[in-house]
Amino acid sequence: MGILELFSLKGRAGYVTGSASGIGRSIAKGLTEAGARVAIVDIDFEKAQKTAQDLVANGCDCLAIHADVTKKRQIQDIVNKVLERWGRLDIVVNNAGKCLNVPAEEMTEEQWKDGIDLNLKAVFLSSQAAGKVMIKQRSGSIVNIASMSGLIVNYPQPQVSYNASKAGVIMMTKSMAAEWAQYGVRVNSISPGYTDTDLLKPGKDLHPIWKDRTPMKRFAEPEEMQGAAIYLASEASRFVTGCNLVVDGGYTLW
Repeated sequence: MGILELFSLKGRAGYVTGSASGIGRSIAKGLTEAGARVAIVDIDFEKAQKTAQDLVANGCDCLAIHADVTKKRQIQDIVNKVLERWGRLDIVVNNAGKCLNVPAEEMTEEQWKDGIDLNLKAVFLSSQAAGKVMIKQRSGSIVNIASMSGLIVNYPQPQVSYNASKAGVIMMTKSMAAEWAQYGVRVNSISPGYTDTDLLKPGKDLHPIWKDRTPMKRFAEPEEMQGAAIYLASEASRFVTGCNLVVDGGYTLW
């Protein structure tokens, strides 16, 4: 098999959570361009439908699924719909997440739970449901979108729940990778740095600080996460599991 064939996702099927916009949308687009059939999963169903329609217009096989990924039953519905549509589940990208910039001493229990539920609990529930299918298949790739915030403390904004949840995603990824390697199921994570999406807009005043602390002196474009996702989802990484691939423009070097 040639090197380009190793990166092909032709014939494979999966879903990307939080993929109506931002990094998730870009990754879903990249996976489809590599040949995969992909379900666009998002709590904003209108945007999910629009994303799916755009991809279908480009010749891709996609469907939109509305779901709150913090709910176990709705996660199972996602898995069931993918299996009903394509008969298999090869790729899962757990991307949905949010960041709360609240000082630790002021954070309420509800705010803490809200962040942890979406950033960590949802990743576990999705990985667990998908993992059961992949274990039976004896194959599959789960890619969890963590963050460089799981490795360092961002400056100067306070984001204790986000940092803790993303560190949890990285370790959960390693733990599941160790457990499921025997079944041919690989679990890896990607840790993006600051990426130019709508999530950065509320912190516009801090953009100069964030860029200055990044060796490459800029933010990532969402498309710059596609290569990492395709690599980890494809046969090109068939001997890679438990890896946290950092895509941060060098931010964590300092």
